[in-house]
Amino acid sequence: MTAIATLGSHCSLQVLKGAKDEGLKTILVCEKKREKLYRRFPFIDELIIVDSFKEVLDAKTQKILEQSNAVLIPHGTLIAQMSSEEIESIKTPVFGNKWILRWESDRNMKEQLMREATLPMPKPIATPKDIEKLVIVKRQGAAGGKGYFMAANEDDYNAKRNQLISEGILSKDETLYIQEYAAGVLAYLQFFYSPLTGELEFFGADQRHESDIEGLGRIPAEQQLKSTKVPSFNVIGNSPLVLRESLLDEVYTMGENFVEAAKRIVAPGMNGPFCIEGVYDENAKFTSFEFSARIVAGSNIYMDGSPYYSLLFNENMSMGKRIAREIKIATEKNQLDKITT
Repeated sequence: MTAIATLGSHCSLQVLKGAKDEGLKTILVCEKKREKLYRRFPFIDELIIVDSFKEVLDAKTQKILEQSNAVLIPHGTLIAQMSSEEIESIKTPVFGNKWILRWESDRNMKEQLMREATLPMPKPIATPKDIEKLVIVKRQGAAGGKGYFMAANEDDYNAKRNQLISEGILSKDETLYIQEYAAGVLAYLQFFYSPLTGELEFFGADQRHESDIEGLGRIPAEQQLKSTKVPSFNVIGNSPLVLRESLLDEVYTMGENFVEAAKRIVAPGMNGPFCIEGVYDENAKFTSFEFSARIVAGSNIYMDGSPYYSLLFNENMSMGKRIAREIKIATEKNQLDKITT
């Protein structure tokens, strides 16, 4: 029987709870500092205790996973803690397409794939001297918003970048990505694509709560102007969002376009969960500034299933359970190679 394994962070609880609900063995690669937390949950069958998540690359850990016929579920922590080369070197079967995670981690590659999918995007800015209107400056990879900042012009950019370097948040040689700031209602659109059925499923939507940029709205303008602190976009949590039904057709179209583009550019394509991230403006027009090519933490708010999945499944279905169901079906049909890399 196939086992489900993941790193002890991000969305591991829903992933392993979903696997246990599907009758699969569950394995958690857990840092020592978090062992007490994860021992609380009875649906975790086995903990592999490590000093660092990078030990998932070690032969010892790989052997344990191999003996359990484990499939590794990637999430944001894997991308944040390992290079693309390290992820691609993992011998354990990885759910989905581990090659597309490189496209998520590199801003230029990410932009290329989004253009191929014809997603409406904010204009990228090549250099700080080209900043003519409000921009957002981002780090590479899955940084969870930490170290992001807004800038109105080149001087503003340099001042904030230097301040974040002095605070140890950014490094001097770090390559930053600049794009025009898209204003509107934040909407993170969560999907699941099954290569077994060829069907795209819209799982749900969420909003992210970022500190301390959100808290600034509660501070009077006079005090804001006196502050020299660079606000952080560090993600603290997520809340549910239900879209106007009239928006759903476009949502599905964007998801389908992304799946088709991924098939063309990075074989075997966008398999499993992914997220298209952006904002809706005053005309309900969507602008996408990111994608995540794996399960996102915003799916944690739907551990008992989302409103949209209740339309597709006559049972509670979290994203973690949906992943486990896909693996279970593929195992039974001897098609595990179709959904893993």
